[in-house]
Amino acid sequence: MRVYSKTLKEFLDAWPGKKRFGIYRFLPLFFLLGASLEFSMINWHVGEVNFYRTYKRRQARKIAEEILASREST
Repeated sequence: MRVYSKTLKEFLDAWPGKKRFGIYRFLPLFFLLGASLEFSMINWHVGEVNFYRTYKRRQARKIAEEILASREST
């Protein structure tokens, strides 16, 4: 593993569980980062829009276009 920052290397080496878990000792950290990202995508609004409203709108538009395309082809 190449670490170019001495401070970062010291921080990573100080993280507990190196001998027992190896690289997997960082999994709880990544789990918490993923959960916080998911929470922010749900709860942070830009105006009246957040990520999930935009996603649901795109999915609804896609389904409606598929239904219209199947009706036109028959």
